[in-house]
Amino acid sequence: SLAFLPDGRMLVTERPGRLRLVTPDGAVSAPLAGVPPVFAQGQGGLLDVALDPDYAVNGWVYLSFAEDRGSGTNATTVMRAKLAGAALEDAQIIFRQQPAVESPAHFGGRLVFGRDGRLFITLGERAGRQFIERAQSLDDHFGKIIRIERNGGIPADNPFVGRADARPEIWSYGHRNPQGAALH
Repeated sequence: SLAFLPDGRMLVTERPGRLRLVTPDGAVSAPLAGVPPVFAQGQGGLLDVALDPDYAVNGWVYLSFAEDRGSGTNATTVMRAKLAGAALEDAQIIFRQQPAVESPAHFGGRLVFGRDGRLFITLGERAGRQFIERAQSLDDHFGKIIRIERNGGIPADNPFVGRADARPEIWSYGHRNPQGAALH
């Protein structure tokens, strides 16, 4: 994935867990420091990068990645951090897909900001036969589009807020593995 900085450089993700700066003339930096460890197996790795809609003011960069959660499990995670020279600093995890499972596939992980500044995150249904029907369930994150505030909070106007049988961060459900997302 890539995100264009205001000065014309690009932040570019590489699946094994490297984030690089590329200048308009094509010069590629060494990997930036401060990128979290990623689960880079199967379809996992460093997934998307996006700039905060107010990046010029607040400097937040958002990354999605497949995270090793221990005991053989993994899931999609989203963090934000600030670009400082050749490093990311002040990293904050703002979302973790639940539950983590043993699967090397269908992480989703696209990041798109809505016009209201809220963050949409695509999440795959994790590919295993035992997981795919859970895309229709509202009590986990398999096969969902999540909508959160930039700091990880839950918007009060999400469609399932207040329902005891649903996770309030869910925006839509029933997806297989959305690996592309754009706002029209």
